[in-house]
Amino acid sequence: MTVPRLVIAAPASGSGKTTVATGLMALLTARGLAVSPHKVGPDYIDAGYHALATGRPGRNLDAYLCGTELIGPLFAHGASGCDLAVVEGVMGLYDGAAGQGELASTAQVAKLLRAPVVLVVDASSQSRSVAALVHGFASWDPEVRIGGVILNKVGSDRHEELLREALDESGVPVLGVLRRAAEIETPSRHLGLVPVSERREDAVAVVRGLAERVRVGCDVEGLLALARSAPSLEVGVWDAGGAVRGVGGGACGGPVPLPAPSRNRGSAPGPAPQTPERPRSAPQTPERLDISPEGLTVPVVAVAGGAAFTFSYAEHAELLRAAGAEVVVFDPLRDERLPAGTRGLVIGGGFPEVYAAELGANEPLRKEAAELARSGAPVAAECAGLLYLARSLDGAPMCGVLDADARMSRRLTLGYREAVAVGDSVLAAAGTRLRGHEFHRTVLEPGAGPAPAWGLVRPERRVEGFVQRGVHASYLHTHWAAAPGMARRFVERCVA
Repeated sequence: MTVPRLVIAAPASGSGKTTVATGLMALLTARGLAVSPHKVGPDYIDAGYHALATGRPGRNLDAYLCGTELIGPLFAHGASGCDLAVVEGVMGLYDGAAGQGELASTAQVAKLLRAPVVLVVDASSQSRSVAALVHGFASWDPEVRIGGVILNKVGSDRHEELLREALDESGVPVLGVLRRAAEIETPSRHLGLVPVSERREDAVAVVRGLAERVRVGCDVEGLLALARSAPSLEVGVWDAGGAVRGVGGGACGGPVPLPAPSRNRGSAPGPAPQTPERPRSAPQTPERLDISPEGLTVPVVAVAGGAAFTFSYAEHAELLRAAGAEVVVFDPLRDERLPAGTRGLVIGGGFPEVYAAELGANEPLRKEAAELARSGAPVAAECAGLLYLARSLDGAPMCGVLDADARMSRRLTLGYREAVAVGDSVLAAAGTRLRGHEFHRTVLEPGAGPAPAWGLVRPERRVEGFVQRGVHASYLHTHWAAAPGMARRFVERCVA
């Protein structure tokens, strides 16, 4: 695989990674390039802005949730047919899963993808010290190739001059200088940026503004040349059909191990490979797994969407389709009925707390969802979905499937988790082990049912979630590419 690629990283959160990555994606897309957008880590919201910028699904590369062996194949799946890939990092370049070294860090993903890194530095409160900072990041791990720096939040021409002078002897070229521009900052709230689906018209204007900032402030040709200097990758391409069949871990023909990244960061990359002609279509719909009895129609799996339920990894719907389902998206804020013929229900994460009153007011849909759940049909709910199935959320009536009430909290619950399935459910057999993450500022009382969904074993030990009849509801976000049997098991239950 020879797709040109860049990783946009930073010394710390808040430095401007999303500004640069999203703006670059939008600018190159406007130039007619097919850009594959990726996000390191579990974050759903940045991926939504990436999708808006490129017109393609934003895809996450999380080595903790999916394992290092799937990073290359998942990247290749998303980048198939594209002219270029842009990967936005997470936190600081070398920050990863707490207490586990480089695992799930931007640096680790950059090494697995053999991709050059562009370091975005918040230069607002420094001048000559920027050279020491960049030198430290560039020399910390010789397997990480920092190919350029973009200076963000620069205050004046004189400030820029001082920064450039300091970096002249660093050996790392300056590929951009962005001035302070608060007028196009993206708004945030208790869990980060406001998702695209809640402010689409405004978000379109913001993304265009970010593209213009990158056009004016960055050496776009230099960034393209750096992307084209990335060496070829020898990886299998992740495939949803193969994954649900258990073939090669989901990679066509089985994943081929990535060659070890070069340890000589300063070595010349060699001539830039020419970008080959590629079809500019999105990846094709994966082949379905034929599990339906003779004459039985394909089961409809309703997936919650809209402004209140925005958190979902693109691979989940692809796996459900590959397992034999017809995936139909509905909006619990607007639709009063589930899609016709619904045999299973998936309700992912999002911000139901912001829309509690509106969700509560849609009584016809709440009742229909509750009836489906009580019939024993498969229902998978993560985080926001868990709250929607509760009896109430901040006093507003929800579906009442679970004997629990939810409310907002001052405490942020955030972090990776290792979990074991406590009992059999529509998603997993008892004893199934996997990794997930929690990301919420709500609490549920009680926090788990008589039959909990998961036993968390690391970093803390507790049970959480609910399993009752066909319902699996939990705060834990999971990435089904790491456990494709969950999609297969869910669709099999829909058929049954």
